[in-house]
Amino acid sequence: MTDYITQLKELLSITIQEQASDLHLSVGHPPVLRLAGRLVSLIKMKKLVSEDTKGLSEALMTENQRLRFLEKKEIDFSYNFLEKKARFRVNVFFQSGEVASVLRQIPAKIRTIEELNLPPILHEFTKPTQGFILITGPSSHGKSTTLAALIDEINHTRADHIITIEDPIEYVFEDDRAIVDQREVYHDTLSFSGALRSAFRQDPDVIMVGEMRDPETMATAITAAETGHLVFATLHTNSAAQTIHRIVDSFPAAQQDQIRAQLSGSLLGVVSQRLIPSIKGGLIPACEIMLSTPAISNLIRENKTHEIPLVIETSAEVGMISLNRYLANLVKRKEISLENAFNYSLNPAELRILIR
Repeated sequence: MTDYITQLKELLSITIQEQASDLHLSVGHPPVLRLAGRLVSLIKMKKLVSEDTKGLSEALMTENQRLRFLEKKEIDFSYNFLEKKARFRVNVFFQSGEVASVLRQIPAKIRTIEELNLPPILHEFTKPTQGFILITGPSSHGKSTTLAALIDEINHTRADHIITIEDPIEYVFEDDRAIVDQREVYHDTLSFSGALRSAFRQDPDVIMVGEMRDPETMATAITAAETGHLVFATLHTNSAAQTIHRIVDSFPAAQQDQIRAQLSGSLLGVVSQRLIPSIKGGLIPACEIMLSTPAISNLIRENKTHEIPLVIETSAEVGMISLNRYLANLVKRKEISLENAFNYSLNPAELRILIR
């Protein structure tokens, strides 16, 4: 085990030094880093065999985590490195009967909206005292990082009680003006929905739900936003319209009108984001931003979510922007390539017109 702990320290040090977002450990491959969105093998290192991936994963886990992993066949947890100066979100799983791991590097410093190159309109989401804000997009496209920037801005500007519910805890907040209580599913609570229900009795001002995985969690989050709390959550959806569809369609048909009515009254906005390779190196965010206006609320209530993209496209004056418009602006500023803009667009034909 000592050899694997030494090897693990070396691999994590390389991951930090190379500023990689992820480290992959899988049988038949040398360790692999994800750099600026691309997988790069550490070719000077030997290919990992079954004993290596098992030994490295065990070096990451506590005894309780090992038992849970063997029972569930996969496990998510966070791992502190260098006396908590660096953190990783870890997923250990079985593939073809072999153990494999993916470690996502979590930067020690929580960056601001400006440092993340996100649009300034996002500051507006830190000001309300009540409502529902969703950060959406594909997996591994910076949702947790954007959420952390918003929560930390509230932490530095408001004397609030903030409760986060995460699986696992990623960014660690240092209390400033706010009290920030971070609850990890399976460690501090048994479920997202259970933690969210009990949050009502913990005098929160702001609640952050790391992920809405089931209708019960969604319904409780919407109720929390209706009853005087500012609620932030994430979803794996590709656009604002798709986000509304996903939430409403998670419920039985008889309940959907009620959910639409609740959403139309409590939703403050949706940010759907992608991380795109920048011409200058690294990754740059591209966002679709939908803000709640009377027009948007009516479309949600009346089940006309297919009309939301048109309202976003024609509401630039209040701070909304479509993903295609954002991509076109990045191309015009020579920040991303035309090829990558088309690769990440949900409607390339429309994007071609905007760029022209």
